[in-house]
Amino acid sequence: MTPLPPIRRIRAYLRRGGVIAYPTESCYGLGCDPRNARAVGRILRLKGRPRAKGLILIGSDCHQFRGYLAPNPDEIARRFADWWPGPTTLLLPKGRRCPRWLTGKHEKMAVRVTAHPEAARLCHFLGMPLVSTSANLSGQRVLKTAIQCRRRFGAKILAIGGRVGRRKRPSTILDPYHGGVVRP
Repeated sequence: MTPLPPIRRIRAYLRRGGVIAYPTESCYGLGCDPRNARAVGRILRLKGRPRAKGLILIGSDCHQFRGYLAPNPDEIARRFADWWPGPTTLLLPKGRRCPRWLTGKHEKMAVRVTAHPEAARLCHFLGMPLVSTSANLSGQRVLKTAIQCRRRFGAKILAIGGRVGRRKRPSTILDPYHGGVVRP
């Protein structure tokens, strides 16, 4: 595993509205503090992504999503262990205080407990979930290394070194309330 830069440095950078690039299951992701509207706006501008689409949050455990999600019925919450940690993103009802800048036009929040050890470790040490969207311009090829991210985004991001997982496709997106696969 690649050593993380000093966590205090990353935390301070995120607090100031910074955007980081970090390895995930299938590619490098762009992330930020999900509570910072300015940082989320920066990610959307960097990618050329419409606000209406919404974003995914990743965390090291499901407790990091408290405050972003409404309470889930026991029959759904008991199934979290079937999907997490892993490459499955769930669409769950957003909490009352979940910022609109995360959900776009949707009434559900997309969340994933990542199985990628470095991304999980980053969320764990930061003590919060991260926005997670692929590090690329919308519709273009994803980036797979910190060097590619630095070349593409320059000083607009802090690229954290590490290895991308072996998964070839982005996470599967499921809606457990309707049983449907939104993205295979």
